[in-house]
Amino acid sequence: MTSEPYKISFITVNYNGLADTISLLESILNARLSFAYEVIVIDNGSLKDEYSLIKHQFPNIKGYYNRMNLGFAGGNNLGLEIATGEFIYFLNNDTLLPENADSEILGMLEVFALDLQVGGISPKIMYYQPKRMIQFAGCTPLTSITLRNKQIGYREMDKGQYDTSMEIPYLHGAAMVVPNRIIREIGMMSELFFLYYEELDWSCRINKKYKLVYFAAAHIYHKESASTGQDSALKTFYLTRNRLLFAYRNRSGISRILAVFYLIGIANSIRLIKFVFSGMWSHIGAVYSGTWSGIKLFSKKNLS
Repeated sequence: MTSEPYKISFITVNYNGLADTISLLESILNARLSFAYEVIVIDNGSLKDEYSLIKHQFPNIKGYYNRMNLGFAGGNNLGLEIATGEFIYFLNNDTLLPENADSEILGMLEVFALDLQVGGISPKIMYYQPKRMIQFAGCTPLTSITLRNKQIGYREMDKGQYDTSMEIPYLHGAAMVVPNRIIREIGMMSELFFLYYEELDWSCRINKKYKLVYFAAAHIYHKESASTGQDSALKTFYLTRNRLLFAYRNRSGISRILAVFYLIGIANSIRLIKFVFSGMWSHIGAVYSGTWSGIKLFSKKNLS
């Protein structure tokens, strides 16, 4: 591994997640990282100022309490504005670094050093519970019209079957390392999305000029539940809206027309029928309002 003194800015966004954020910061400290780094925490509109409590326990962190929730992209962008690292490691606040994170992160930095065309890396993402269950080990491209893809390794037990690094079309928002020079060139994440699809949209922008990589020799733990529960109406709204917005921003010509038609005329119709038979009435309204909201945003397709 390289012995160069890299500087990393860890950025995490907190939203009413004090206990999780503290656990993440403890995992960073416990990893005893050998390189220079800084930790940035943006409290993104929590009901109360949790940043002050976190700062009291971890006085060396940077960040602040932002009274308004700006969403995933907005919160991370606030962190980028004060980041000084050569590399930015975006981590969900409900993730944990492993004890051997030092060598694993140095391994990711080595990839950047060996190939300047690598514009971003995501490690293997493991569920915190159950043990050894994979959440992410790369992904396939979204189809041009239906916007469907496969998250490789999802809900499989890790038996070493995905221990080979490879190029991927999209980074995973829970854990991604991006050189600061790339961000200065490409720009920050679009705040149009607020929730869901922002890292896919950003990945598409980066991938037009640079490679994205799944790095199998590094991992993090994600506390997100592996069980499938009932989605909220708010989630349905944002997924409906942002699929449309993503299609409009990242497709062109006939592919754009067909993708938008498919999402509105076929995919949404199927979901509405499902919600009717399930008696999920609030989700029906969320599909309608999400569709209309997405269409209204088409005129802002170039807004960052």
